[in-house]
Amino acid sequence: MDYVAALLPPVVMAVAFTALIVTMIKSQGGANKSKEDAAVDAVLARTDSAGQEPTAHGA
Repeated sequence: MDYVAALLPPVVMAVAFTALIVTMIKSQGGANKSKEDAAVDAVLARTDSAGQEPTAHGA
C-alpha cells in the first residue's frame, strides 16, 4: 500500500495539470477571443490617451 501513497500525489497533480491545459485551450478563440481582444485594445487605448509608454526596468 505504500506504493499507492507514493503515486497518488503525482497522479492527482498530472490530472489537475491536464484539466488546466484543456480548459486553457478550450477558452481560446471563439466568443472569448473577441472579448480578450477588446480588453487588450481598451488597455492600449487608455495607455495611448494618457501619453504613457511602457518602460523597461532593469539594466
